[in-house]
Order: sequence, then C-alpha cells, then structure tokens
Amino acid sequence: MNEPRDVEAPGTTRPLPPLDETADETADETADAVGGHPPADGRTARPAGRLWSARRIPAALVALLLLAGAGAFLYDIAAVRAHRPGLRWRRELARQLATRPLDDPWVLTGAGVAAALGLWLVVLAATPGMRRLLPMAGTRPDVRAWLHRDAAALVLRDRAMEVSGVRSVRVRMRRARADVRAVSHFRALDDVRADLDEVLADAVRGLGLARPVVLSVHVGRPRREG
Repeated sequence: MNEPRDVEAPGTTRPLPPLDETADETADETADAVGGHPPADGRTARPAGRLWSARRIPAALVALLLLAGAGAFLYDIAAVRAHRPGLRWRRELARQLATRPLDDPWVLTGAGVAAALGLWLVVLAATPGMRRLLPMAGTRPDVRAWLHRDAAALVLRDRAMEVSGVRSVRVRMRRARADVRAVSHFRALDDVRADLDEVLADAVRGLGLARPVVLSVHVGRPRREG
C-alpha cells in the first residue's frame, strides 16, 4: 500500500525558515571591509608592521662556527685528559696571547673583527629585516598584508607609461621614497612632469601602504646618439 502524503491545499502558505543572522553579519562585515569602513564590532584595524626575517643563513653560519669550535675544544680537553699533547694550534694561540702585548697590531685586529661580528649579530637580532616588503594599511583587525617593493615599482612604472609623451620610465622603490626617472620624447617637460605627479600620487594612494611615500619625479629628454 502507498503511504499517505501531506497535500497542501491551494492558497495555503508555509512559514519560511529562520534567517541565518551569522551569515548576514559576516556579509555586512565583508562589505564594510571592502568599502573601507570599520567593522561592525567596533574593533579598529591597525596597519601591518614590519615582518621579522628568519635569517637562516647567519644563524646557520654561527651555528656551524660554534659547533666546530666546541668540537675542537672538546677534542683538545679529551686529549689532555688522556695524557696526550694538546692541539698544536691551541698551544700556539695560548703562547701568543701570553706573550703579545695588548697594543700589538694582530691583537687589535682580532679584537676589532670580534667586535664587528658581535655588533653585526646584535643588529640582526634587534632589527626585523625583510626590507623589501612594505607594510600595507589594514582594513580589518584580523588581516595583515605586505607588498613587495618590486611589485610596487612595477605598478608605478605601468601607470607612468600611460602618460602621454613618456617614452621610458625607471622606478626605484624604497621604504618611504619612490624615485621615478622618466624620458619624454615630445611634449613640454613641465606638462609631462605635472601629469606624472598627478598620476603617480593617485597610484601611490591606490597601493594602500601603511606609511606615506615621498615621490621624487625627474623628467628628461632622450640622449642623442653620436
């Protein structure tokens, strides 16, 4: 036998399922973030800071040097404990350190090299590194982004090439400065520079960087061959 099924009479209405308020809130927050408005929860977005470099190469070099030095000294200590003569270089180093005065050029040179290496390691430990990544301004508190210098320079170059009269452009992007050198083969140089200043200022704002970038624009004529 067929099981009975519910049949709705014409003109009847069925209640709609409850709305997903979480999805609506997520959509509103996404729309606010895209439009540049602060999130609805009141949290303020902070700009991304500098990325800290892992510095694998300096760390690997220091680790290898420490491992080699520790291994050599352990071998020397074991040899002396076994009533064998110590390593020749260690005995010569001890003799030189005991006989040479402090103002000896070799002593001063070694101390300068050791101090330079120590200062270099301190600077590496105290600075973030990753200088080629430019922090971008945040639109959401849980999202941080960085832009590579080469990518920013490419964007500025492409925008500068759209200006009428520009033949070639070279852009050097730094942390807080962008040096733009353009070559114009027609039009007045003052007009080309004015257009470049306007276009590049708009391009820099479009990059969305956290720190302001100072533009330095230079326009010249192509060099004559011969």
